Formats: sequence, C-alpha cells, structure tokens
Amino acid sequence: MAVIPQIDDVPPKPSPLSGRDCLTLAEFTPEELALILDEAVKIKAMQKSRIPYRPLRGRTLAMVFQKPSNRTRVSFEVGMYQLGGHALSLSPQEIQMGKRETPSDTGRVLARYIDAIMVRTFDHGELEELAGAADVPVMNGLSDTHHPCQALADLLTVREEFGTLEGVKIAYAGDGNNVAHSLAIACALTGAELVIAHPEGHGPDPEVVEAAGRLGAAPVLAGDPREAADGARVVYTDVWASMGQEAEAAERKEKFGPFRVDEELMDLAAGDAIFLHCLPAHRGEEVTAGVIDGPRSRVFDQAENRLHAQKALLYLLLS
Repeated sequence: MAVIPQIDDVPPKPSPLSGRDCLTLAEFTPEELALILDEAVKIKAMQKSRIPYRPLRGRTLAMVFQKPSNRTRVSFEVGMYQLGGHALSLSPQEIQMGKRETPSDTGRVLARYIDAIMVRTFDHGELEELAGAADVPVMNGLSDTHHPCQALADLLTVREEFGTLEGVKIAYAGDGNNVAHSLAIACALTGAELVIAHPEGHGPDPEVVEAAGRLGAAPVLAGDPREAADGARVVYTDVWASMGQEAEAAERKEKFGPFRVDEELMDLAAGDAIFLHCLPAHRGEEVTAGVIDGPRSRVFDQAENRLHAQKALLYLLLS
C-alpha cells in the first residue's frame, strides 16, 4: 500500500530569499516583503490547524544575545523547533562580541557550526560586521537602530485586522527609536502611511527617513500626537526610555508626557482603529491601562505574530 507523505515530509521548494540576511528590511523589495508576510499567514494557519510542517529538520540557529530578551528568545527558539530545527541560545557571558572576540571572527566561527545566526545587540555596526563575515543568513533580533522582526509582526497584525496594508494610516507617538525606524522602512515597502509624532530632539534618524523615501514614501513627522492620531487606523507607541537609556528616564518622562496614548487620543483615531505596542509596556507612562487592556488593543496578537513572522523568515532564508 502506498504511503501518503505528510506535509513535513515534502522537501521545501527553493526560496528566492535563500541565503539572504535580514538586518533592516531595506534589503527586500516590496514583492519580497509581501512574500514573507504571505508565508507567515500560511505558516500561522497550519500551526493553528495543528498541521505538522517541519521543513528545517536538521538545521540549527545560533541566537546571540548581547541584550536580554523575552519575546525574541522564546519566539525564535519555539519557531525553530516547530519548523523541525534546533536553536542554540548564547548569552553575553559566552559570546563577548566586540570584547573577547571581534564580531567578524564571531561570525566566521559560528558559520562553521550552524546554518543561521540571530543577533540581539546594541551596536548595529557590530551586527553588520558579523553579517559581512558570516556566509550563512544573519537576522537582526534587535539593534539600537533597527528592529525588523518586530516590524514584520506589526505588518502581519495590521494586515490581519484590515485585510490590507496599502493606504492604512499608522500613527506612531513617542521616541523615534529602532522600532520607529523599522516601521518606517516597512511602511515604505508596503504602502502604509506612517506619521511619527515625537518630542523635539527625539525624532527618527534623518538617514532612515531618507531611506524610507527612496523605498516608497518617507514617514510624515509631527510634533503633536493629536495630528498623527487624527483618522489613523493604527495608533502605536513604545517605551519612553529603551534598554541602555535608564539614566535618561526621568528627563524623558517629563518630555514625553504629552505623547502618552490615552483614551482621548484614541478617540481622535478612526472608529475601527486598533492600538499596538511592541512590549514590554509601562502602564501609566507611554500608555494608559484603559487603552492597552481595552477592546481596541491588539498587543498580544502582535506579540504572538512575532512567532509566525519569524518562522516565515527562517523558512525563506534557510530554504
């Protein structure tokens, strides 16, 4: 009697993204980014239906952590396991990148052992140096200037909610940080309209704004969060002081107070608007508990989508 192969027994088709890096999202074309999101939708549907899908059996991911992590480690480790592979977590004590060993040497050595590298670090330049030396795919799990995997989860969440990204107005209120940078690149590639409202002196890097303009459309910059939220279908914020900025927390709290996302700000958005936050969140600072825990919040769907978006990325870069 013939044996019917299971879906995880079918060898994966060669991916057009095979062997590529993901450091900023700017490495991809609009069509390639759409491919990643389409794959994430398929992989999520299979996971929800409990259909086994293990195209990365025998493959190994090294996860290099210079910054501590919750969502990044769990989503990458679980995602690699669900795809049939194995993830190895390397702490700062084990991988003293840029101290005990150069980033390029770290990349060369790891590439001799494993099939892909995910790095969560401070200095984006060190990430680029490692990626330039490694001859396996390198993924940015977070750096001081970019957070592409978060932006993939954001896009997936917005697409699930509204069925499209083209023309969807996203209002981001707060610090022009790594999350805002990757969101700017992602919106430029997908046709979403991004408005970033920020306190003076805390806007996004002009080079990132220019890069987004070359890729599609630069984000609109505003000094008033009410202007950004007006008619928006997505209202997004992040913590006021990121990891490594703890010394600035008190000063930032005073500056960023008017940019808090509260019920009044959400009322200026579209009637079907949703709230997003990349987490962890500080209720009562950048967002009120009423908003983040309210019916318009999609932050935990967004957090879950890190898993599905990163599984799609792993599959496409490693196939």
